[in-house]
Amino acid sequence: MISGIAHVNMLVPHGTLELANDFYGTTLGLKARPVPAHQKNGLAWFDIGESGQQIHIAFGSNEVKSSRHPCFKLESGEKLLELRQRIWEHHERGGEAAPKEADQPGGVNSGDQGVEYPQRFFARDYAGNRLEFSL
Repeated sequence: MISGIAHVNMLVPHGTLELANDFYGTTLGLKARPVPAHQKNGLAWFDIGESGQQIHIAFGSNEVKSSRHPCFKLESGEKLLELRQRIWEHHERGGEAAPKEADQPGGVNSGDQGVEYPQRFFARDYAGNRLEFSL
């Protein structure tokens, strides 16, 4: 069902987007891409070649409920909905390995909203790691 990584979100200290642009753009050679207009001064996005994979840079620190997350790319809208249902059912069922949080099927996803974003949903695994799943 999962066909790859869409992006990995990395955290950097507040006010250091210039340093992120220097390191990720200049040193690593990743191509900067536009971010959603309302987040222009709080995010930096970089393409990993022509693969469609990206690195996202955001402000923050390591904390218990971090916004850092991998984004898993699904092969189709049908598979995305199927996985969302499966994760929700495990969340509802509970147990040691159950997700601590999951976006309910048919509901609004728990991420930022806007036309810039693909069809997606979020969950937190049993350890509290944030996970995104998208087309």
